[in-house]
Amino acid sequence: MQSFKPRETLSEQVARHLENMIAFEQLRSGDRIHESNMAKELDVSHGAVREALLMLEKRHLVRNVPRKGAFVTTLDEDFVRSLYEAMSVFLGHTGRKLVRQWETGDMERLESLYESMCESFRNGQLMEFLDTGIEYTQASLAYANNYFITAAINDLWPSAKRCAFVALRQGNRVLEDNLNHMRESLDLLRARDEEGLVQNVHDYAMKQCEQVIACLTTQGNERTGSGAAES
Repeated sequence: MQSFKPRETLSEQVARHLENMIAFEQLRSGDRIHESNMAKELDVSHGAVREALLMLEKRHLVRNVPRKGAFVTTLDEDFVRSLYEAMSVFLGHTGRKLVRQWETGDMERLESLYESMCESFRNGQLMEFLDTGIEYTQASLAYANNYFITAAINDLWPSAKRCAFVALRQGNRVLEDNLNHMRESLDLLRARDEEGLVQNVHDYAMKQCEQVIACLTTQGNERTGSGAAES
């Protein structure tokens, strides 16, 4: 049975559980999420599941279709490109503010998180690596000072996490790319190189975008080939 944390509301816990199922592809693109089955499986009320699905719709992981139900958002090339283009714009904007305003304590915090990610990578601790990456991104938003941009990034982040898991099919190279990007970003921050940081964020976003699309294309070809073989 799924163990939930008391500090979150029940609906938030259900949403987090479903979010992880989607990220790990236990629920795939286009799958219908049956409210009754999920409520029974998790031993929670229908209302808790319904509210969780509304949360996930706001986070772009689920589509709630009137009179038909809730479906996992389709992860295709258009979705992936739109996601990374938006993330690039928002993170580039907040990066500019961070370059201009960071203080010593901010850099110490970011360097510490980077070292933690390096250690997780060396120890093969994937979930710790990804969780610390999220914490790093949250820390870098300290100077965003824009409710709408911060809210947009937070709502897009679950889809970015979902895409990151897709990209990881290419192996440790994706994690190494992530660490290299972070190291370069930290060096650009220290140098207060605003344009360099914005370009670095954009380049990395587009690189991971192409990695995700390549994995989706390979996966689609494998399914097509499997279907042809079965027929």
